[in-house]
Amino acid sequence: MNFTRWSARLPGTQRRAAARTDRTAAPSSTTAATTGGAVPAARAETTPAGAPAPDSPVPTLDGLSVHDILGQVPALVALVHGPDHRIAYVNAAYAALFGPRTTGAPAREALPELAELGLLPLMDQVLRSGKPRTVKSRRVSADGTVNPAADTPTGNEPDPGIRPRHGYYTFTCSPIEIGTRAAAHGRDGTEATQPGVLVFAADVTDQVEAAERLRASERRQREAAVTLQRSLLPQELEQPDDLRVAATYQPGGKDAAVGGDWYDVITLGAGRTALVIGDVMGRGVRAAAVMGQLRTAVRAYARLDLPPHEVLQLLDGLATEIDPTQIATCVYAVHDPNEGRLVYASAGHLPILVRDPDGTVRRAAEPTGPPLGTGGWLHTSGTVPLGPGSSAVLYTDGLVERRDEDIYDGVEALERAFSGATGSPQVMCDRLIRALGVTADHDDDVAVLVLQHPARTGHDAELFHNAALELLGGVEAAPRARAFASGVLASWRFPTELRDLGVLAASELVANSLQHGTPPMRLRMRRTDRRLIIEVTDGDDHLPRRRRAEPADEAGRGISIVATIASSWGSRRTPGGGKAVWCEFALPAGHTS
Repeated sequence: MNFTRWSARLPGTQRRAAARTDRTAAPSSTTAATTGGAVPAARAETTPAGAPAPDSPVPTLDGLSVHDILGQVPALVALVHGPDHRIAYVNAAYAALFGPRTTGAPAREALPELAELGLLPLMDQVLRSGKPRTVKSRRVSADGTVNPAADTPTGNEPDPGIRPRHGYYTFTCSPIEIGTRAAAHGRDGTEATQPGVLVFAADVTDQVEAAERLRASERRQREAAVTLQRSLLPQELEQPDDLRVAATYQPGGKDAAVGGDWYDVITLGAGRTALVIGDVMGRGVRAAAVMGQLRTAVRAYARLDLPPHEVLQLLDGLATEIDPTQIATCVYAVHDPNEGRLVYASAGHLPILVRDPDGTVRRAAEPTGPPLGTGGWLHTSGTVPLGPGSSAVLYTDGLVERRDEDIYDGVEALERAFSGATGSPQVMCDRLIRALGVTADHDDDVAVLVLQHPARTGHDAELFHNAALELLGGVEAAPRARAFASGVLASWRFPTELRDLGVLAASELVANSLQHGTPPMRLRMRRTDRRLIIEVTDGDDHLPRRRRAEPADEAGRGISIVATIASSWGSRRTPGGGKAVWCEFALPAGHTS
């Protein structure tokens, strides 16, 4: 088929006659339009502003050839026809990038780059449906394919002034009709046509590279935000003697707006442990900064050894001062191994879940106070049993909340997963995350804190003991306390030096309580695999403090002596009134007898 003269008709358009005006005719314009191939005329139905006067000929595009139009555009253009997509035309930009092409050759052989880009099936669809198709941002590599068979000049050699680059191109395939005046004509003398495809490729390398730079910048910002978030969380959890604990934090979403979830484990002394989890509402660096301040404040308040509800009361006031617009939820719980329970306070947070040794899961009571930052409300404390063999999980709403479900449906799902979770606390954290369907694409931050109070047996049980003595009577209680302490420490097979120090500390604490406290009084001793704990409780709520005794003073040296010989000491008020004064001795390394 000879394509020396041909034209392209876009679907849905019709060839229009040369422009005419109401006042004068311009036959020369239509004559010019017949000198070669042309694209459909494009003109307005009304005279736009700035157009020639009505008595002037209206310019048209009918006189422009395809070479005139497509040969000058910087985009890549190829015209093909027929079911095997034979080449009718490629412009100079296309030839400059992929090399010259032989007119009339099928695309599968002559345009291998389109086959590699996956466009041939798309072009088949365009021919069948008559509708355009587009593929976006296809990469044309630096060693792009050229047609080795196209070694004969065909008139579409690259223009030295057109230098397309390798990179990313968006390809649009549009259906057209291609005809020739030198080919067979219909009975009415009109030219015959064949369906074809116009392949138009626009260079989008700059846009793709800009988008990639933006994505890289967002990734860096997110990494920095997540690093900030993680740096505000404990780098390593404190490991209490009587509990096994583990925690997991997973940032939500893929943007840089990290959340305000946090957790912490704080050893309080005398074998007691504080466990904290909280969530600052909202996302972003501001939420993370508020979270960091609250976490720091919790650790400071915990050192005061206050009841949980008093810690939250202080946090509530602080949250209001930090940022009145930020609201946070929080649970602060304290575990005492001698009592076998968690004493907790909840500021609008989701309930703690506790699993008994038989697998039964129970919820702690509803929140004991409103979220932090609301101000003016009183918080209270509650309790939930946590004996040997039990486990508990504290978590933020990202673990259980879904957009299309009630949040307590998620809590019930967590209960089911928790009832069957076994293994170490870290293994349980991971299993709960998986069971609740939390993935890397989860849209909310998740924090999970799991603790276990192990039931100790065998040799391990020999390392954990408790002993207590009620201090009845008057001053005669002091010698009984010394004898009791000496006998207990001897039965626990401590070295002589440590035994003597323990008896001295017990004697001073009992003497201090007898002098300044009120009944009921009690001496309690506990050993773990790492420390010896001595504690005296009484009914007076006045907390002792260490002070320097003058040489002439007959009192005031007891607490100073205890602070000097012990590894640490402290005091706290007890529920229902009264106080507890305690001290600890670190056991020598390797001491397991």
